[in-house]
Amino acid sequence: MKTEWNPLLKEEFDKPYWKELQQYVYEERNHHEVFPKHDEVYAAFRLTAYKDVKILILGQDPYHGEGQAHGLSFSVKEGTPIPPSLRNIYKELNSDLGIAIPKHGNLESWARQGVLLLNATLTVRAHQAGSHQGKGWEIFTDQVISVLNEKKEKTVFILWGAFARKKKALIDLDRHHIIESPHPSPLSAHRGFFGSRPFSVANHILTDSGRDSVNWEL
Repeated sequence: MKTEWNPLLKEEFDKPYWKELQQYVYEERNHHEVFPKHDEVYAAFRLTAYKDVKILILGQDPYHGEGQAHGLSFSVKEGTPIPPSLRNIYKELNSDLGIAIPKHGNLESWARQGVLLLNATLTVRAHQAGSHQGKGWEIFTDQVISVLNEKKEKTVFILWGAFARKKKALIDLDRHHIIESPHPSPLSAHRGFFGSRPFSVANHILTDSGRDSVNWEL
């Protein structure tokens, strides 16, 4: 991982868990198919510099299907069928801001505007959801959230679902803002994700604090 984030996270790279984690992922790649590809694991950090982060959208795990994960939470490359959770995100985007539902699932445009699309776990074994959880990635990504919490500029943390909402303890609400709701998955979206208007709310918070809003149109 060689990005602007390195100086902020360099202490993590010297800790025993990090070396064990990297060895684990290396061995997994030797014996199994692992997503995303090696050169895409840290795509979120390359596309969204620390100084530019306005919003964090936290996912749990990379997609584990062929050709889906490319290093950004909830995002898939163009030409890949749009997963159910992302379809629901698009439905809410349309309801919230009137934006036409995109025909692709690539969220890189958001990332380039300061939306950090971070998964709590950065790798997964093919077709085995959650297979790389509890191996050390969560320690690292919790530190990413803690580093974002240190930003002086108001930052919006979008936490969808029970897993993401547990991260509230890492965020100082006197400086930053949390938008939380049930997860956009088909199992829970009707329990409060639909109608939560996260996109307009996030932009309102940003503009009120003197920061540029995000153009959510894809």
